[in-house]
Amino acid sequence: MRSDEMIRKRKGLPVLLHLTGWIILFILPQFLISGGLFNDERTTRIVLFNTLVFVILFYVNYLWLVPFLAQKRRWFLFLFLAAALMVALGYASGKFYENLFSPPPEVSERIRETEQGTQRDDHGRRRGGGMALYNFFITSFLVSGFAVGIRYAESAVRKEEEIKELEKEKLNSELALLKNQVSPHFFFNTLNNIYSLIEINREDAREAVLSLSKMMRYMLYESEQGNTRLSREIEFMKGYIDLMKLRLSDRVRLAVRFPENYEDQDLPPLLFIPFIENAFKHGVSSVENSFVDIALGVEDGMITFLATNSISRRESGGPQLDSGIGLDNVRKRLALLYPGRHDLRIDHQEKIFTVQLTVRK
Repeated sequence: MRSDEMIRKRKGLPVLLHLTGWIILFILPQFLISGGLFNDERTTRIVLFNTLVFVILFYVNYLWLVPFLAQKRRWFLFLFLAAALMVALGYASGKFYENLFSPPPEVSERIRETEQGTQRDDHGRRRGGGMALYNFFITSFLVSGFAVGIRYAESAVRKEEEIKELEKEKLNSELALLKNQVSPHFFFNTLNNIYSLIEINREDAREAVLSLSKMMRYMLYESEQGNTRLSREIEFMKGYIDLMKLRLSDRVRLAVRFPENYEDQDLPPLLFIPFIENAFKHGVSSVENSFVDIALGVEDGMITFLATNSISRRESGGPQLDSGIGLDNVRKRLALLYPGRHDLRIDHQEKIFTVQLTVRK
């Protein structure tokens, strides 16, 4: 119901704008130009008649000649028919005007007295008698040009809206593809961790499978809405970190800091998980001391995520960044979702790897 109402309002808005435009730009100036000389019903009828003539001229151009001829580059036919329309309206309106709006007796007497003193040319015609015709064609030319300009402006706006809609559809398709890549990537990594845990502690492994099922339910259903809530995303990250903790040895120092009180907000799902995956994958060592430090802060609508991990000796000579989907996927998502509103910094030192991401509404 609400969408139908919005469509009706959008269709009614141009009608209101056109009506307001004719009143302000055409009808009102004619009353002001008359200066109250014929401050009666006749003046009103003359103004409305003149407006009707130019309304016909405008909308014949606006609705038919411009879209079907000018915008299809049939310029010669358009110019010919536009000129023919002006001549036909000028002739017809002149005839109607003489029959419909004969002046009152006192005005007719004043006009006759004025005509007697008017200079005439060599053919006996009053000089200046063509001024009304001249004014008509000048106004007709301006009205026709206005119709052409408005139609082309509306077409340009409509084309821009179509381009934006296509870009939006492309963006949504790319985001859906990237998010669908994240889900199996996360799933496979977690299954590998549970597989390793089975040999160590079967009870913990069963708990891990249960936790994983809850997390997959979140990924499959709640995150499919396009956006999720920050509170739900934090809960999801805590669940994932709890899964990872099950297989950590005493050699690993884990620090996790999430805010307790913050302003909840919408954000894309699974935005930070690849960084956490990467930290556990490359920062946890079973033979040497290592650490993973994860923190998230929220202030004035800005979210700052920080993941720092150690680099073991076996990892120090190789690439720290995931060469598969993970971090490269996040870069693409950030470029699409937060253009100009995010800051991703990656610092790869000899023994420490740090990722800091800031996103703004």
